[in-house]
Amino acid sequence: MFRRSRTAVAVVSAAALALPLLAACSDESGSDSGGKVTLQYWLWDDKQQPAYQACADEFAKANPNVTVKISQTAWTQYWQNLTTQLASGAAPDVWTDHASYYPQFVSSNQILDIQPFVEKDKVDLGQYQGGLADLFVKDGKRYGLPKDWDTMALVYNTKFVTDTAGLDKLTWNPTDGGTFEQAIAKSTVDANGKNGLDPAFDKTKVKVYGFLPEWADGSQGQNGWGDLAVSNGFTYLDKNPFGTKYKYNDPKLAETIAWFKHITDAGYAPKYDKQSTLGRDAVMDAGQGAFTVAGSWTISTYLGTGAKQQYAFAPLPTGPAGRKTAINGLSDAIYAGTKHPNEAWAWVKFLGSSACQDIVGEKAVVFPAIKTAADKALAAHKAAGRDVHVFTDEAAAPGGTFFLPITDHGNEVSQIVQDTLQGVILGQGTPADALKKANDQVNALFK
Repeated sequence: MFRRSRTAVAVVSAAALALPLLAACSDESGSDSGGKVTLQYWLWDDKQQPAYQACADEFAKANPNVTVKISQTAWTQYWQNLTTQLASGAAPDVWTDHASYYPQFVSSNQILDIQPFVEKDKVDLGQYQGGLADLFVKDGKRYGLPKDWDTMALVYNTKFVTDTAGLDKLTWNPTDGGTFEQAIAKSTVDANGKNGLDPAFDKTKVKVYGFLPEWADGSQGQNGWGDLAVSNGFTYLDKNPFGTKYKYNDPKLAETIAWFKHITDAGYAPKYDKQSTLGRDAVMDAGQGAFTVAGSWTISTYLGTGAKQQYAFAPLPTGPAGRKTAINGLSDAIYAGTKHPNEAWAWVKFLGSSACQDIVGEKAVVFPAIKTAADKALAAHKAAGRDVHVFTDEAAAPGGTFFLPITDHGNEVSQIVQDTLQGVILGQGTPADALKKANDQVNALFK
């Protein structure tokens, strides 16, 4: 799938109105009283669509009067279309939702509280990966059941990273970069074949960059800077979810961003303006990058048959505060205006059940939210010869994961912070000064 970041929140503008829209309205010929019903279900990941179609087929066996019609569009267009359809009152009955987006749907009364259904049907919330069931809860109301999760890891090109003995024990700090920076420097190669540890290395003629950072990562930095910042002791908010005071002025974050600026200036990472037109996946596949940070949802991208290089995964480096990875999860939302809330709930409950999540796990595209189904996904990967245990090991490590910030004003916060960090990496201000200014702007949104 193409996503710059699973957490990057696109700013939706009036331009979205000009885009072609998917058919969204529920089949008005049906009703909750027993007639034929067609539920519209949206998702963005083409790689997951076959698994959820299999779930829909299974669901239909027990619900012969309900047809689930699945529509898929790519990440950016998906959110633009959904926002427009919600505004027009013609949204799909159920859609795949993201923790960065749902607060705005709650504020606009566009999303259904399913807590009464959960209580009535006694859904076991303890079956899900720790903490995921609480991500989509606000003020005692619940807006989704967990469907999957992801953690982050290093992905590397085995052609350029040949010394793999210590990759599971890499260390990082913002002062000298630890053994992680040494591995990055060693994997950076100039046009003359000199690596970044060689005094003769020419940073103006880099052929292979040791590390590819992500600068279109919103306000959360899931694909790199956020993970390292938290491993340096940074915390995003006064509380999460739904805190009201961000801490982007934390020196621990400024130190982390300064380190990213340092490896860029040293030639170990591409300058932002050089890389900005291509995504990291494309640069890696072109054989121009040794390491980057990737989420578990990219397993098929890097280890699938379409990969143009040979890749492997390694744990994120351990920082001063330990090894830390963001853990994120999706849910399924019910449109508040659906004409078929009972059928929509039956579908959402099925999506959140082991009956569906076992199917998803066996397809081995993502790790389902139910722990036993995630075990099935890991087993399926292993059977296919894909070594991806690093993601599940990180998820299981005590104190090794953190949740990305969930608050109101997500779009505005994302744009402010992303613009600030892109400016810093382009040399437009120091990390500390720029982040203090950004933090003031962000917190002003909550006054």
